[in-house]
Amino acid sequence: MINALAFVDGGVAVTELERVPPGVDPSVPSSARVYDYLLGGKDNLAVDRAFAERLLAVAPDARLAARANRDFLIRAVRFMARLGIRQFIELGTGIPTFPSVHETAHAIAPETTVVYVDYDPVVRLHAEVLLSSGKNVTSVQADVRRPRDIIEDPEVTRLIDFSEPVGLLMVGVLHFVTDEEDPAGIIAEFADRMAAGSHLAISHAMAESAPEARAQLRTAAADSPIHSVLRSHDEVLALFNRFELLDPGLVPVQNWRNDDGLPLFPDNEPLRIRIDGAVGRLERPETGGSR
Repeated sequence: MINALAFVDGGVAVTELERVPPGVDPSVPSSARVYDYLLGGKDNLAVDRAFAERLLAVAPDARLAARANRDFLIRAVRFMARLGIRQFIELGTGIPTFPSVHETAHAIAPETTVVYVDYDPVVRLHAEVLLSSGKNVTSVQADVRRPRDIIEDPEVTRLIDFSEPVGLLMVGVLHFVTDEEDPAGIIAEFADRMAAGSHLAISHAMAESAPEARAQLRTAAADSPIHSVLRSHDEVLALFNRFELLDPGLVPVQNWRNDDGLPLFPDNEPLRIRIDGAVGRLERPETGGSR
């Protein structure tokens, strides 16, 4: 479907002719497509670019934060793969970006199986194109807030053996899940099914971000369906209650096992939008764990 999209952003009328997949509302921004734009991708719509530019206007290091978050994901996958994890589930995949999870894992162990999960139909379309030449990889359109639907999906059970360790990736996802939607309960449902030795990676936007950055994020999202819940260090730590936190613990994503020591921001200043990340290991599944 081709839409002539007209909308107003910051008092400026924007009209753009663009191809919109069926089932996608071109007037509503998507967190996955905004993230794609921040990473320099092209798989986004005018409404996503307008939201991202509004965000960058008030929080100019949002692009650096997005890149640091993506780099954390890739380092976490490499870390798990080198520990012997041979199956991964990535929740809230977003638009496929190079290097992908399966490319990263397959570089270490080609037999690794990977399931991508996202609610956005645009993500599903792009994932299908990406995965057309991939082995041991599939994509599922599902809502992270309904974990049982994911766990029992035939495409998931075709590739994932829950009696063996799994790498569960929840990178940049849980800050879009409200307290009422119970992020700890979501993790518990997966933990109930996963074998001992499974690993969980989480990155999360933090309440410890600079006060002006928190205010800027609220301003940018005021008229948008994209809202995030900034949680404190202790609140994010509590999400790992079934997992043993591995070194270096819950730290800013740019510092997590960044062995190359690559500078990520000008003059080595910390990002005002703080995103912390960690990886934990499931020692002993407990059926009917804490919810």
